[in-house]
Amino acid sequence: MKQNRREFIKKAGLGIGLFTILPRPVLGKLNGDTRYTAPSDQLTRGIIGVGGIGMSDLHFASDERCRLVAVCDVDKYHLRRALDAGEERFGTRLQPYSDWRDLVHDANVDIVHIATPSHWHGIMAVEAAKAGKDIFCEKPMTRTIGEGEKVVKAVHDNGRIFRLDTWFRFTDTFYGLGTTVEPLKKLVMSGELGWPLTVRISESTGFAWKFYWTGRTDLTPQPIPDELDYDMWLGPAPYKPYHPHRIHQTFRGYWDYESGGLGDMGQHYIDPVQYILGKDDTYPVKVEVDAPRQDADAVGVWRRITYTYADGCKIILEGEGFETPGKVPYIEGPKGKVYKGFECTIPNVQDLVNSLPAPPPRHTDFLDCVRTRQHFALDEIIGHHSCTIVNIGSCALRLGRNLEFDPASCRFVGDDEANALINQPMRAPWAQYMSV
Repeated sequence: MKQNRREFIKKAGLGIGLFTILPRPVLGKLNGDTRYTAPSDQLTRGIIGVGGIGMSDLHFASDERCRLVAVCDVDKYHLRRALDAGEERFGTRLQPYSDWRDLVHDANVDIVHIATPSHWHGIMAVEAAKAGKDIFCEKPMTRTIGEGEKVVKAVHDNGRIFRLDTWFRFTDTFYGLGTTVEPLKKLVMSGELGWPLTVRISESTGFAWKFYWTGRTDLTPQPIPDELDYDMWLGPAPYKPYHPHRIHQTFRGYWDYESGGLGDMGQHYIDPVQYILGKDDTYPVKVEVDAPRQDADAVGVWRRITYTYADGCKIILEGEGFETPGKVPYIEGPKGKVYKGFECTIPNVQDLVNSLPAPPPRHTDFLDCVRTRQHFALDEIIGHHSCTIVNIGSCALRLGRNLEFDPASCRFVGDDEANALINQPMRAPWAQYMSV
């Protein structure tokens, strides 16, 4: 079932004609307040989580369009490193925070960049939207389907601009596939491959799932380091005794915080497929898993996950120890196949693609979207759709069985245990921040 933006908003009970909270520079200009810079001048940004991606050269940056002004982390070492880097690179003292709520409500911050472990993404995005901030969120967008639904509502209700930070539907070469997405999109839109299509995401077609993001079942409690606020790091997640393997980079191996390599890389891989297939407004109706039995706490490996849409299109994720032998197509249809490097069974495919119309233009400049209040090309609704596909697979993998999914209700069919994973309990006091 197709679901456009208007239908999604209507189904979620979101109103229209809402008051939009404008960014500080835009609001100041409209009010004639000379204390604020013009919209053409710098926006400001704060980063929550500076232990990994938040410290990358791509994100830990300031320029004439957007100035980094604040950083937050629950690890004092991470925070100190970020402050030192700010002084060294920008010649300025960044505002430090140990509690993310203080950064979100800082009046000097226009854009909140969420670069924390995934179990925090939903709460922080909702609170940032309610605080009138625009949001730049790392993948996966949320850890559960229910959190994604609440982020969508909060962003809409508060008139915010949201960007999910997975970029392969745009201009970058799509990991190891050897091509950008646009020629694949044009070829699929032409109908030359036929329909339905099967997309296979595997090592053979240039992808490498991070199977080292698995958990351990032999953890013994360890003393909490002085520099770490472990209770705040856990936040809404169930309390588990501290062990260094639970936090920082290896947190992805535990269901409480993410879902291993699927959660870490799934939205990078699946989001462009949604775009290529023209399915940004729908979901698969079935997911099948082939995997060893999973531990209740630690995420394990998996061999294959297969998603099937109502029209017969499939996305097949091939994991550890399960590689289709021989030369494997990335996209396969009744009338043609496309392989890594844009090698295709259709003669003169490059000439064909060059003759085809380009896909409709999209707004891919996030800062410009913040200023003009236009939706970013990978906004909260599109991001929620591709993240939901990741989370459908996560639920099936965690339960160890195939599941049917209803795109209309966004719930599993006849499976109470699976539906219980859509909205999972949160430790006090964090559930209150998800009220929308």
